[in-house]
Amino acid sequence: MKKLTLALVSLLAFGQAKADEGMWTLYNLPQAVYEQMQSEGFTMPYSGLYSDENAIKNACVNFGGFCSGVVVSPNGLVFTNHHCGFGAINKHSTVEHDYMRNGFYAKSYEEELPNENLFVSFMVEQKDVTDKIVGMGIHNMMPSKQAFFLDSIENAWSKEVKKNDSTLRLELKPFYEGNKYFATTYRDFTDVRLVFTVPKSMGKYGGETDNWMWPRQTCDFSVFRIYADPKTNGPAKYSKDNVPYRPKSWAPVSLQGYKQGDFSMTIGYPGSTSRYLSSYGIRERRDAQNAPRAQVRGVKQEVMIKHMRASDAVRIKYETAYAQSSNYWKNSLGMNKCIDSIGLVQTKADFEQKIRQYMDSTGYLKGKLDFDLMKRLYDKRFDIIKARMYFMETFVRTNELATRAMRVHSGAAIKGPKNKKKKQYVQFEDNSDKWDAALDKEVYAVLLKNYRSHVDAKYLPDFYNTIDEKFGGDYSAYVNHLYDKSVLMQKDKKIYVNKKSFYKDLGVQMGLDINTIMSEFVAPLRAINDSIKLQEHYLCAAKLRMEQDMPNYSDANFTMRLSYGQVKEFMLGGKPSGYYTTAASIVEKMNMADQNVEYFAEPIMKELMSSKDFGKYSDKETGTLQLCFLSNNDITGGNSGSPMFNGKGELIGLAFDGNWDSLSSDLLFDSQLARCIGVDIRFVLYMMDKWGHADRLLEEINAK
Repeated sequence: MKKLTLALVSLLAFGQAKADEGMWTLYNLPQAVYEQMQSEGFTMPYSGLYSDENAIKNACVNFGGFCSGVVVSPNGLVFTNHHCGFGAINKHSTVEHDYMRNGFYAKSYEEELPNENLFVSFMVEQKDVTDKIVGMGIHNMMPSKQAFFLDSIENAWSKEVKKNDSTLRLELKPFYEGNKYFATTYRDFTDVRLVFTVPKSMGKYGGETDNWMWPRQTCDFSVFRIYADPKTNGPAKYSKDNVPYRPKSWAPVSLQGYKQGDFSMTIGYPGSTSRYLSSYGIRERRDAQNAPRAQVRGVKQEVMIKHMRASDAVRIKYETAYAQSSNYWKNSLGMNKCIDSIGLVQTKADFEQKIRQYMDSTGYLKGKLDFDLMKRLYDKRFDIIKARMYFMETFVRTNELATRAMRVHSGAAIKGPKNKKKKQYVQFEDNSDKWDAALDKEVYAVLLKNYRSHVDAKYLPDFYNTIDEKFGGDYSAYVNHLYDKSVLMQKDKKIYVNKKSFYKDLGVQMGLDINTIMSEFVAPLRAINDSIKLQEHYLCAAKLRMEQDMPNYSDANFTMRLSYGQVKEFMLGGKPSGYYTTAASIVEKMNMADQNVEYFAEPIMKELMSSKDFGKYSDKETGTLQLCFLSNNDITGGNSGSPMFNGKGELIGLAFDGNWDSLSSDLLFDSQLARCIGVDIRFVLYMMDKWGHADRLLEEINAK
């Protein structure tokens, strides 16, 4: 039985942090949590997490603003997931040099590829500034005003930080549903170069078939390098004169492996969870957000994949967008299934009843937190939220025509003389190399038809009348006409926005109609949203007060968090799942490639995975190459690429996914069923060695 501190003994009630649950901020990690980590095998000192000069936090990075990563060498090498590097790899890929399909290895510093707009961030420090922010009167403001207020304070404090060090920036974010506020200082490096990637066949092995599933054999990693100013070793804009960054510390890489029950820790940047969300909010998430999102994306992706499989050029253009879309399509489906299977709405409602009883006995927040009012508010906006989700998934960033049609009315730069309105114009950059007309047209036509069948008539833009009256209800004919005839789609066309002819264009009319419907969602939601946010704020405050003797972590908000637990299997279909996969298991799937194209990999990969001797990369006990493994670490989106450490703070893997049963974890973490799936660092190094022959990188990493 685990040795528990008094503060952790009773953490079994719903809503309380369970022993291995939590996304903990490092600078103020509760002592009780640290002691629990020690009891499970963590051997580093408390100061080794955050405050020491070589603290483990200093090796962990925010990768690109959407993922996590870890520095693994004295020359600034960064490991992250393949799917985190996906966009950068894709941008460098052409039909002639298809790094997505063929992989890439830079054999020298000179061959490492720069990436526009890619950055990594190191967290310098974090502080609790709640008293300052509350003292400024933030809780006297409506929630919709608070964000603007925080932005203004953040800007002012950032300027002060930059006075002392121009390479720093500051973020000010609410925690615990606005009951606390933390300021975090970062240092951003913007010269980040691609160094190594396996082919997509391995980096995304199993595709959508295996996404969110176990067992997994995905070699989900890519390697980048941070470059710095040669004089200061600090951040610098891209320059050929920049040199590899020399960090003060980096994560040691272990070849020693793991076994069932071993301590496991992730440190990364989880994006968003809603574990304080009310039962009414969970119902809305399930029925008004997840369900419509999944439905529309399923329709869209069916068209996309058809065109992508027919042309490599089209595939390269769209595979990043497809990967992003399909990931959250499956996430939405899985989350809804999990919500229902565990009866989460009712379970949360039962917990809310406990809070009602606490309020009745203590008087805390009496007259403020009102569950009946909360229900009425959520009911009032349900249909609007659902329709808006269908709208967003249909019109926003789904095709080039709709994007231009909306931007021409708002967002596009106005060119021409300021004193002559009739000569002012909008001109869209020729980006025809970024999209495919045939795919775009079919996607939009299908989405337009789908939208009409799922929303109330009052949410239909007026151009649907044009489709009926001028095109006989033929969505394809309407879309084809606009792509062929609208000024919006004509290359280098100057679109004079103040001439009478402007609004006669059907594409321009369509954009105006879309924007009109979008604005109609805003007004009815504004007041309701404020009232709901205030009730959710009070609900969180009530939970924290009722559990004030317990450690409680804040919902994820893409700030650095630590999670801990064990390497651990789970019950899958009534049987133990196993906690790792082997090379033999991927060979079995490769042999099924004629039945499922997502199990295909190049012959060399099958050859490498069929080896009888994996050398130093083989597990000491099993004698085989272990590919992926499970832990009960608490993760979510944004954690992709997070380092997985053993009890000594050594790197044993990279987190890249959760299992199907983890998909409700954004709302409720279940340590019995939810699992983090990581790629074994030995699998990573084996591929770098035997496929990539990346000797210089392996020497630099110096795994032991």
